[in-house]
Amino acid sequence: MRLIIAEKPSLARAIADALPGSTRREEGALHAGDTVVTWCLGHLLEQAPPDAYDPAYKQWRLDHLPILPERWKLAPRPKARGQLAAIRRLLKSAREVVHAGDPDREGQLLVQEVIEHLGWKGPVSRLLVSDLNRPAVARALTRLEDNSRYHALYRAAESRARADWLYGINLTRAWTLTGRQAGHDGVLSVGRVQTPVLGLVVRRDAEIRDFVPYPFHVLWVDIAVSGGQLRAWWQPAETQRLDEQGRLLERPPAEALAARLPGAEGHLASLDARQKRQAAPLPYSLSALQVDAARRFGLSAKGVLDICQRLYERHKLITYPRSDCRYLPEDHLAQARRTLESACHSDATLQQWFAGADFTLRSKAWNDKKVGAHHALSPTGKPADLGRLEKAEADVFRLIARNVLAQFYPALETREVKAEFVILDERFRASGQVLLQPGWKPLFTTRDEAPPLPPLSEGEACRVTDCAVEDRETRPPEPFTDASLIKAMMNIARYVDDPAVRRTLREHDGLGTEATRAGIIETLLERGYLVRCNKALRATRLGSGLIASLPEAASRPERTALWEQRLGAIAEQDADPAPFMTSLIADLQALLASADAARLRSAMAEARGEAGPTVSASRGRSSGKPRRSRSRAAPTRKRRTS
Repeated sequence: MRLIIAEKPSLARAIADALPGSTRREEGALHAGDTVVTWCLGHLLEQAPPDAYDPAYKQWRLDHLPILPERWKLAPRPKARGQLAAIRRLLKSAREVVHAGDPDREGQLLVQEVIEHLGWKGPVSRLLVSDLNRPAVARALTRLEDNSRYHALYRAAESRARADWLYGINLTRAWTLTGRQAGHDGVLSVGRVQTPVLGLVVRRDAEIRDFVPYPFHVLWVDIAVSGGQLRAWWQPAETQRLDEQGRLLERPPAEALAARLPGAEGHLASLDARQKRQAAPLPYSLSALQVDAARRFGLSAKGVLDICQRLYERHKLITYPRSDCRYLPEDHLAQARRTLESACHSDATLQQWFAGADFTLRSKAWNDKKVGAHHALSPTGKPADLGRLEKAEADVFRLIARNVLAQFYPALETREVKAEFVILDERFRASGQVLLQPGWKPLFTTRDEAPPLPPLSEGEACRVTDCAVEDRETRPPEPFTDASLIKAMMNIARYVDDPAVRRTLREHDGLGTEATRAGIIETLLERGYLVRCNKALRATRLGSGLIASLPEAASRPERTALWEQRLGAIAEQDADPAPFMTSLIADLQALLASADAARLRSAMAEARGEAGPTVSASRGRSSGKPRRSRSRAAPTRKRRTS
């Protein structure tokens, strides 16, 4: 019997459907001829807790740190014992095993650790499925590889999981116990990803709080030209007092010029008109969808993820949602018209968008080379009765369908015009846009664009008909929202100064993954480090105090970049994981040495931020672990997040 172990039930069903013959279901498996397909439920195993290595570690003590397992252990996740037992039973009858985890680092780890944990010693093949479309799965089944080719990828994933455990367990215990000495009674959790995300919000809040506004001044003129009228803005020379963005800081020069401008004549000194073509936005990855849904509908990142899971699992209206890809398999293009027609049939808005689509067009979205472990979110083609969905579910489904439909609309074509006038030997600039071909744009917005400039020709005369000086004031940065924080996590490189680190972070998709970013935000909210103020996410005094008490390196994303460089070498160059772990332990010991009760007490006392959940500040107890908290197990509960 050949046993195929899929990463999740949906993949197992797709594999079984692509196998010849009828399918028979039994407890935890699907039978198709001589092949049995079983599945994991995400991670069936997790890193064992510290007390699995030594019962003494059940008690949290500083003199136990760092906890460094000599021989690593895995433990079944409580809700996964039944499925793990089913796989164990099936392995006893197998002659061959096929690893069908997702084709990425985590997918390699998830299935292979089960195979090794259960002691399988026979041959293992590797099935790589990135598209659940039946023909694509059938083709993948004819191209099995030797799983040993992916051993380096497995070692990289295993190293990352162990490193996250070491980092989270040791630093959380260190700061919690140091906090107890400082009079804080509660768990202070620290993680490689969670803590830098909190650091982003804490630093943004500090920028807003410490921001000192200052006035600046702008001078506009209404100008008559042969073809009509337009508004232009004065460009002060560098001899004026300007800020770093070229804004005028003193009003008198603008007032003096304004007094001379009415009726003044000049000419159009330069004209730059460029035609631009812009392709439709690509279909959504989960993070891109979370950003748009938060902006348009005010939904939280976790809310969007939950809606997508329901649309995928309960309603079966969309493809696998936890995807970081914005491209679609080329196989899907031939079926796109039928799929979208069925998906859009019962909704007036979607019907209208479908009617305007030109299915002879092909966008860059259809590209097998860009499809990794998963493809972009798209409708499955199941008829969607949006009247039976919750409003938020219908709203999110329309967004997903819209971005796929937009691939069958022509490009947006505009002509962008920039004009510079010289009047009284001073420069004035105006810009405008002419819409040549709306293309896909009407699917995304109905608002009116800025009016275009009238027809212009370089050198033509102009005359000032009106002018005024406006007083304005600089504004602080906006606080983070779910949308902007998800976007910051996706584009974390922009918050880093070092060019090499920025490059690495861009290559590895920032902080967190599509599957974990919403959970990271919710974890920070649950632990009282962040609160929601209307749509804004603000740091609490507890969150600000924790960041202030940590070494700066622990609250910035550079460590993730360094890890990814080394893990990439393990996965791609088959480098030895030992130097990475040795370096990590040295780094960890330095961080542990910086845990200081006086510094933490001072940080908590001086912390500024929003009021969060009330936490007792009574003295810590003399022995035992901290008060029971959901945070205690955080470093091991969600391995992708840590």
